[in-house]
Amino acid sequence: MNKTELVEAMANDAQISKIQAKAALESFISNVSNALAEKEGKVSLVGFGTFSRHERAAKKGHNPSTGKPMDIAAKSVAKFKPGAELARAVHPEKAAPAKKKK
Repeated sequence: MNKTELVEAMANDAQISKIQAKAALESFISNVSNALAEKEGKVSLVGFGTFSRHERAAKKGHNPSTGKPMDIAAKSVAKFKPGAELARAVHPEKAAPAKKKK
């Protein structure tokens, strides 16, 4: 599913116009991006998953064309950890069972 198909599905599900659905999706993307731009950025959507910022350390690598060693700079990357409900929806037979309350 691409962005256009997602906007159409959101518009149909919520019974809103495609323009409104597109604005909602763009707002979601913008707000998640802005939250992750912060040093301790994190967005948790219970059941769906958590978007977080992860710092990768600098490391040594090699140029695949020449094989020569090179330095790879440290950088920040976005990560996503799926929540339990999403994991069950994607792979029902492998998902961990829900925790029982005592």
